[in-house]
Amino acid sequence: MDQSPTSTDLENVERAELDAEQAHVDRVYTRVDEAARSASRIAVEGHQRGQAQNVGRVRDEEQTGLYERDVLVYAAARRIAELDAEHEGLVFGRLDSDAGDDTEPVAAAEDLEKLYVGRIGVRDAEYEPLVIDWRAPAAEPFYRATSTDRLRVVRRRVLRNKGPRIVGLEDDLLAPDRSPEDLPVLGEGALMASLSRARGHTMRDIVATIQAEQDEAIRAPARGVTVIGGGPGTGKTVVALHRAAYLLYSDRRRFERGGVLVVGPSAAFMAYIERVLPSLGENTVSLRAVGELVDGVRATAVDDAAAAAIKGSLRMRGLLSRAARDRVPDAPTTLRVFIGGATVELDANQLDNVRRNALRRTPRNRAASEARKGLVAALWNKFPEDLRTGVYADREAFGDRVTDTPAYKTFFAAWWPMLTPGAVLRWLGDPRRVSRWARGEFSPAEVEDLAAAIRSTDEFTVADVALLDELGQLLGRPPIQEAGRDEEFDWLEGLSDGVNEVLTTSERRARSIAAAEADEPEEYAHVLVDEAQDLSPMQWRMVTRRGPQASWTVVGDTAQSSWPDPAEARAAMDSMLSHLQRHTFRLSTNYRNSAEIYSFAGEVIRRQIPDADLPDAVRRTGVEPEHRLFDAAKIAEAAGDAAVELLQLVEGTVGVIVPPALRPAIDAVVAEVGDPRVVALSPLDSKGLEYDAVIVVEPDRIVSDTLGGIRALYVVLTRATQRMITINSTTNWLP
Repeated sequence: MDQSPTSTDLENVERAELDAEQAHVDRVYTRVDEAARSASRIAVEGHQRGQAQNVGRVRDEEQTGLYERDVLVYAAARRIAELDAEHEGLVFGRLDSDAGDDTEPVAAAEDLEKLYVGRIGVRDAEYEPLVIDWRAPAAEPFYRATSTDRLRVVRRRVLRNKGPRIVGLEDDLLAPDRSPEDLPVLGEGALMASLSRARGHTMRDIVATIQAEQDEAIRAPARGVTVIGGGPGTGKTVVALHRAAYLLYSDRRRFERGGVLVVGPSAAFMAYIERVLPSLGENTVSLRAVGELVDGVRATAVDDAAAAAIKGSLRMRGLLSRAARDRVPDAPTTLRVFIGGATVELDANQLDNVRRNALRRTPRNRAASEARKGLVAALWNKFPEDLRTGVYADREAFGDRVTDTPAYKTFFAAWWPMLTPGAVLRWLGDPRRVSRWARGEFSPAEVEDLAAAIRSTDEFTVADVALLDELGQLLGRPPIQEAGRDEEFDWLEGLSDGVNEVLTTSERRARSIAAAEADEPEEYAHVLVDEAQDLSPMQWRMVTRRGPQASWTVVGDTAQSSWPDPAEARAAMDSMLSHLQRHTFRLSTNYRNSAEIYSFAGEVIRRQIPDADLPDAVRRTGVEPEHRLFDAAKIAEAAGDAAVELLQLVEGTVGVIVPPALRPAIDAVVAEVGDPRVVALSPLDSKGLEYDAVIVVEPDRIVSDTLGGIRALYVVLTRATQRMITINSTTNWLP
């Protein structure tokens, strides 16, 4: 007689398991609510202590009370932020483990050791763990255990959540021979279920489905440089973000106090990833696009390929150095003062000598005093000896009189103004000056292209930001005369808005002020660079200034490089980070693209880059990419029709990726479609993003008009998870 369970029996077992797991998760959320209320009470108590003190004039005997208040408020605010984070499934995993002694069978499921894994650690009132943080050492088997090295794990369970509700269970039985008869095994695989979900406009974390090779990179040693490589869709970005969260957990004092900086290729990319770290309970990380690394600048405009290649070249370092030390355009070329009955004059050559001597060891904006001394010395040498009597008997007295004359003051203000990096960069719009500063290192065509690019717009481009940063170093900041208003308690003012204000602690302020005084940008304890293959040599110089003593995570794939010479960019990275120990990881599985889409993209890139790193795609949909040919005048209309069609076929987002020159027409078409799930973007802005369906507009134009050429097209062809349509007026790009 057949004793196999019926479908009804299986449904009853699954329902019972769901109810049991839900009861535990409800208990966790209740405990989190209790902890949040407790933290709020502590924060209120801290503020009340502060109000009882006179924070305007702190006496010695009040220091202890104020310190206790600050500690209370800071700790409470950080805990509130951790507990209030937008968690999609606070508890997502469970491990059932045995004693590790394979000689003794496990009689019943209740004999297995049970451990829940979640986004943060939570304990009950008796301080027993209800759920452990996914970054804790005890959670490693959840990601590392396999059937051949099960790390005592008998069953690994993933809890699929929708908010606080469990909607499904996915089990992985690692030791069938050790499994008690009453241990249920449910589901068909958590990873594949996750991969098939529709995409939104922001990246999801993968904390519940981290794979073993990804976990190894996440938990790599903190020191030195961790390089995470791999082809499209391998999860490099999200793995690196989980690594940032892991580092903050494992050494919070170092990395939270020193700061963690995440650098990405574009503002669109940063918006896409901005919720990953908060969803993991981390709100203290700075996220900046490459165009935002210089304070006060938010560059989104992109140069054409030729101008970007020139601006990113390491040759710009010498050109900018010479520009920063040259004469100021339209500055006076003669200094003439009437002093002590004589007219004393310095000509252009003499003024140039003074300028060069003043800049020999000191950046321009800090060399004003050296320039004044040089001018006084040069004027004194030309002052008649027979007049060197009385108040003009020595050079010091002579200098005091000279520098107080209206003629000198007017001259010096025009001859030695405080220079901003932006002002000096604008000087490069004059091809005659650029040619002189180039000293033969740039061709005449490059000189003209650079000058034309600078003149063409008042808006700084992404490539300009690295040049502004370089000029900031060359010019230096003016000496700080006074510290400004007392900011000791400023960070408390915005506490009610969340713990982002907690970052502005006295240690971070002191570090920022010290950095400013030292002519250095603010430094971080850890710097994570995503899409690193796109950084130009000049951008590498800018980025590494943010962490000269930092540890690093560098993420990239040479085959996706938008920099025309990937070897040059890699050499620039190596030269800046060569003193650090290196840990290298390669991710080998493409989880994003269907096998049909990625196989086609691989054919395209292998035609020009035979050794491209192509990972293995793990999903098949049975839908091949579709290529549609139209007259050039019909391209925009065809793209709109394809978008409408794809909206009916996928639940999530549709990306329309288009060459910059065609963007206005495509934007108009997308607006007509009128569905927020459809977005239009440029090839460079598509870096790191993914969509359920992608429409690629004029691939040949993407190759010809985008920095990176065929590599840029390869990026575009690997953005879709389910469906891809190309809209073409030419077919030269097809493999």
